[in-house]
Amino acid sequence: MNIKDAKEQIRNAIIAYFSRDEYGEYQIAVEDQRPVFLMGPPGIGKTAIMQQIASELNIGLVSYSMTHHTRQSALGLPYITQKTYGDREYSVSEYTMSEIIASVYDLMEETGVREGILFLDEINCVSETLAPSMLQFLQYKVFGRHRVPDGWIVVTAGNPPEYNSSVREFDTVTWDRLKRIDIEPDYQIWKEYALDRGVHPSISTYLDIRSGDFYRVETTVEGKSIVTARAWLNLSDMIRLYEQNHIKVDEKMIGQYLQDGKVARSFANYYDLFNKYREDYRVDDILRGRAGDEIVIRAREAGYDERLSLLGLILDRAGMELRQIYIREQILNKVREIFSGLRPEIEADAGAAAGLIASEASVKMSELDAGRRSNSLSEDRRKILHGTIDLLESEAKALVKAGGMSGSEAFGLIRRDFNARRAEHAERVKEAGSELDNMFSFAEKAFAEGQEMLIILTELTKGAYSAYFISRHGCSGYYQHSKELMFHERQNEIAEIIAELDL
Repeated sequence: MNIKDAKEQIRNAIIAYFSRDEYGEYQIAVEDQRPVFLMGPPGIGKTAIMQQIASELNIGLVSYSMTHHTRQSALGLPYITQKTYGDREYSVSEYTMSEIIASVYDLMEETGVREGILFLDEINCVSETLAPSMLQFLQYKVFGRHRVPDGWIVVTAGNPPEYNSSVREFDTVTWDRLKRIDIEPDYQIWKEYALDRGVHPSISTYLDIRSGDFYRVETTVEGKSIVTARAWLNLSDMIRLYEQNHIKVDEKMIGQYLQDGKVARSFANYYDLFNKYREDYRVDDILRGRAGDEIVIRAREAGYDERLSLLGLILDRAGMELRQIYIREQILNKVREIFSGLRPEIEADAGAAAGLIASEASVKMSELDAGRRSNSLSEDRRKILHGTIDLLESEAKALVKAGGMSGSEAFGLIRRDFNARRAEHAERVKEAGSELDNMFSFAEKAFAEGQEMLIILTELTKGAYSAYFISRHGCSGYYQHSKELMFHERQNEIAEIIAELDL
């Protein structure tokens, strides 16, 4: 199955495992909660979906790569203790707590999180001395004399033997105690995640044209060839930072991530061409409705790969603003709830207003710190918490500076400041809506009702931030062209056309 389906299967299993009966007991006994085993090639996104699930379910996450562990660090160190059996005393071997299980308890103590995921990667590549203990752990969730705390689901992952010569085959008894999920690379599924994560448009448009370069892990006469989903994401982050710092992106840097000479050269050449399109087409002018006739004519006469690159540039530029709108809207909603809840206390005692708001900021800061330590904080959630804290602290300072107000006056100041921020946000929403309309207007002139329009509709529908914006604030161009193109009946057509192209 693909990584998206695997994520859903794991998420559903965790929800089921966490289900309790009327007495507060887990409906599936802890010893019967089979560990999940993800079997798939390296760099496909197994670790990433663990982080996503932990964030979505608001639970903890402890991750370990088992290739880094010895028998002692995983099992614990032996020591001799004395025990009495009947009337005789014996020396008995005990074990200190495993570093892995201790990390779970540490996280519980630091964050207060009582449920989570213990993720053990490369589980079938452990050392020979650790292998027997690992098999025991998979069957009984015990290292030495210490077991995984109740409420913590064990998820493991491993590579098929063709990708790793260190793989150890499990016996039938072990397989029978695992929930096994086999995963294969799937570019279209990865693209859904990558676009929401903000993958650089040069990468998404390149892979739309050359999807065969998405994943390669093989040994050739020239050596090992390694190009993975993780490599593309890491390269995307580095390209963004290079561009931000005005550093040239060249084949040498690209080859450090895409460890296949042919793919690295191909993408480096495409990236240079992509940058030329970025300079020539002036995307900001297109989104502001100021694209001249020469730009429209060039787009109309361009080859399909050039058009695809242009669409990637336009959608990326619009998507970044839609993401900021989503985050800002969540911040304003959180702050409004806090201010509404504090209103009676503020109106009753204006002198306490600043302290009350500062206290709420401290609560959010604790939530931010706990999320970081529990590894359950998504990038959006982190930004929303930061923004909420900043806004609350700013309002607390404004109240202190104003001073000498009645309770109703203090809350009136809060209301005016909040309404000003909301009005500013409404202007950004209006501008973003105009940019989307201008994008559709440009596409009408340049591409009429061709496949490019279908690409725009598909990307806006699949994108989490664009879908949120359109559902909440509307977009006349989207609704009009969805209806005209019978979008839901034709949305798979573009994928088939791209697949057939020989570019």
